[in-house]
Amino acid sequence: MKLQHTEKTSIEEIVKQLEAEGYTNIFTWCDEAGSFYDWHTHPYQEVRWVYKGEILMGTEEGEFILKAGDRIDLPPGTRHWAKTETGVCYVCGSKK
Repeated sequence: MKLQHTEKTSIEEIVKQLEAEGYTNIFTWCDEAGSFYDWHTHPYQEVRWVYKGEILMGTEEGEFILKAGDRIDLPPGTRHWAKTETGVCYVCGSKK
């Protein structure tokens, strides 16, 4: 798991960077306030890059608050959960 604090909140810039890094299946997603995702995994490398709002994510390594400009990269099979009290929008991508 890798967490980065960046200044990028432009969807176009984020998508361009993720494409350059080899991510595919890139899309934007928004969760309403009160949204919760229980423990789960993904079969591929996953990225979530927040461009608006904030989200609390938990992994076996701990809990992390992601705010606008923050990015988290999760290796395949990483158990994690997420919730937002205020609502959040982010760019998602996958990489084999």
